[in-house]
Amino acid sequence: MNDLKIQPARRIALDVIMAVRESDAYANLLLPVRLERAKLSEADAGFATELTYGTLRMRGYYDRVIELAAGRSTDKIDPAILDVLRLASHQLLSMRVAQHAAVDEAVSLAKTVGSNSATGFVNGVLRTITRTEADDWRVRVLDSAKSDDERLSLEFSHPQWVIRAFRQALTAEGREEELYSLLSADNVPPRVSLVALPGKSTIAELDAYPSPFSPVGATLDGGDPMKLDAVRHGAARVQDEGSQLAALALSRARPATEGEVWLDLCAGPGGKAALLVAEARAAGATLIANELVPARAELVRKALAVFTPAPEVWELDGTTIGDRYPETFDRILLDAPCTGLGALRRRPEARWRKQPKDVAQLADVQQKLIESAMKALKPGGILAYVTCSPHLGETKVIVQTALRRSGVPMEKINTQEVLGAVTNEPLDLPESEHVQLWPHRHGTDAMFIQLLGRV
Repeated sequence: MNDLKIQPARRIALDVIMAVRESDAYANLLLPVRLERAKLSEADAGFATELTYGTLRMRGYYDRVIELAAGRSTDKIDPAILDVLRLASHQLLSMRVAQHAAVDEAVSLAKTVGSNSATGFVNGVLRTITRTEADDWRVRVLDSAKSDDERLSLEFSHPQWVIRAFRQALTAEGREEELYSLLSADNVPPRVSLVALPGKSTIAELDAYPSPFSPVGATLDGGDPMKLDAVRHGAARVQDEGSQLAALALSRARPATEGEVWLDLCAGPGGKAALLVAEARAAGATLIANELVPARAELVRKALAVFTPAPEVWELDGTTIGDRYPETFDRILLDAPCTGLGALRRRPEARWRKQPKDVAQLADVQQKLIESAMKALKPGGILAYVTCSPHLGETKVIVQTALRRSGVPMEKINTQEVLGAVTNEPLDLPESEHVQLWPHRHGTDAMFIQLLGRV
């Protein structure tokens, strides 16, 4: 059971993958902690990162390869051993790793998580995989599909229900032919996107390219953003360009006036709140952040610690704020809890974690939150309803239902016009009053943004 011969990068990747499966850990939070603790070289840290994310991302495809090679269903394989096989499959089929190294290390890893008989099984399955070229495996896997959706699901390693949801959202835009491009984009790691908080830092200080759309955004080609002074000190942050545009749609919908009070209703982990505080303070307005979950509220406080005095952070149930504070806020951001299907590039495990039933449960919460936000808005105030999901059940349906039944006089604000006056370059969008961003079209997470005004 000696662990010493196993390369640390592979050990860390397996530990993270197992934690994701066993305890719903988030790879993007756990992996950096493990890498920092292990003090790996930059090359080894890069190897561990590619192993972890690549394996999680293409899990559906590798599972079918493993089933074909093992002659049994993956649900008949011990979960820890299956994780070892997935990790090795990624190396054998998608990375330039020497076959003997990938197989030998997988057998050593199997010894640490399974029985002696399991090591023989792992060795046999992986030897079978090595006897067929990667391109031939692809043909075999796709030929095993029993329907067009299953074929897409295997090829792009997305659950079939997610593919159907994406197709529906694209079809609603008259862009169904973009489905392949979207699924491909989800499997390409995003470049590091930064936001320079207004009044705290500038794009010029970040040693990065200005973002194509966000006037406060910059893009890094690679490397560790924490090496930048501005990021280390909280004056700039890692933040997807789509998230920046969601915050700017609210802050720049019209000029802010001194004394306005803004609310970020579901603020955790605090990225959009930080940008909104910077925008609010430049205009003499105040932002209050609210986050129900204490651990996430703590993250919000950390994110906002760069500001003096520190903004107020509440820990209230957002669905009750409309009744507690009716007609109180000039602007409200509701970045609603959602499936996160718009961020599969950076959170690849989310595609396997969510189920169709989650959409219905989340829609119930989203509905209560948007109606609470409408009540909390002053007459003449602006609400931004935002999700990091393009699923119609979490986006247009929520807005339409709230407008119909909330009892608060609200109207849609043309969000495309608002962002058209904000972005560096025009966004490619089919005509509508909302904005739906896409990874394949805009290089952002698939953020949905709808501004609403209280009449």
